[in-house]
Amino acid sequence: MILGYEMDELKKLNGHYTAQEIVQQPALWMQIYELIQKEKQHITDFLNANTDSETLILFTGAGSSDYIGDTIKSHVRNCMDVRVESVATTDIVANPQEVIERGVKTILVSFARSGNSPESIGAYRIMQENTEKIAHVIITCNKDGDLVKEAKENGNSFMLILPEETNDKGFAMTSSFSCMLLAALLFFDIKNLAENKKYVDMISRLGEQIIQNDWIKMRNLSGCDPVRVVYLGAGCLSGLAREMALKNMELTNGKIATMQETILGFRHGPKTFMNKDTDVIILMSHSEYTNRYIKDLLREIYHDSRKHKLTVISCEKDEEIEKISDECILAETGSIPDAYSALVYVLYGQMFAFFNSVRLGIEPDNPSPDGSVNRVVKGVVLHSYCDMPARECEVVV
Repeated sequence: MILGYEMDELKKLNGHYTAQEIVQQPALWMQIYELIQKEKQHITDFLNANTDSETLILFTGAGSSDYIGDTIKSHVRNCMDVRVESVATTDIVANPQEVIERGVKTILVSFARSGNSPESIGAYRIMQENTEKIAHVIITCNKDGDLVKEAKENGNSFMLILPEETNDKGFAMTSSFSCMLLAALLFFDIKNLAENKKYVDMISRLGEQIIQNDWIKMRNLSGCDPVRVVYLGAGCLSGLAREMALKNMELTNGKIATMQETILGFRHGPKTFMNKDTDVIILMSHSEYTNRYIKDLLREIYHDSRKHKLTVISCEKDEEIEKISDECILAETGSIPDAYSALVYVLYGQMFAFFNSVRLGIEPDNPSPDGSVNRVVKGVVLHSYCDMPARECEVVV
């Protein structure tokens, strides 16, 4: 069975791809480690040739791919001791003048499930044409994507093609999100690859246990019939909360209103979103300091006069949290960085979104059957841009 369903049932629900792509992730994480290990020397050589104290590493992608950079940028900054930023391809394409630093040595890291979205190509070209010293890292699940073809022609690109199974056939990114995230964590901390193996082993083992046992908790949470869902996290888990919110919105075709906020930012207006039909999901950090603020908010929400469902996902057992939440889901990751815990936490968000989709009679593999939203974005016209006077601007087709 997969998430409590036989395969025949999942096919009738048109959710078999999404369900399978959720449950296969822990096994794929081990494959990602093996891939990075195989490429270790090439990665080391590439980073040695293209990074120094003045280098900017710029993560980019759209939607879920953008949230990868948001989730890992602080961790990579600590590993590399260089400047690391995350900017969506949609922002690079629409507002390149606010992103381009043409004299700064840059590595553009493009995350792309298919590599066929217009913004992926547009951002690549804009940065390539308007940055004096640029190298590219392409992390993608599709060896035949347009982005891969483009990068092959320009050189100075490291293309990391993930296993074919990561190229999700379902509408929403699941395997592709977590596997690209893990690949980047390992890639940019390549000098500690052997030491980081313990993190991969831990999250893979725990992920299998969560898939086998905790799907019932997420189905029961969905059974509370939430009309709105709020996802809250701090630091890198704030980026992950954005991904979890998007997953629920995508798989329910917008029928469940979702939002994401930071722990402290929630009080500054967004708390008005919460009503009696709201599920609030809070992601605990490994930082004791950060968790003090999270617990303050937990107490406030738990004792709020409005009725709501308050669920906490925590990496360690805490009796106080259990007393000030309706449910505390324990994912015992041990003492690992939050960026790695994100891989475990995201499984809960994906399963919750899947069960909400099924409950509402929506097809998880095709939640937007009218085509108003597509698996690969359509309808974007790329316009020409050139910020360097010495170069002739070319029309981007």
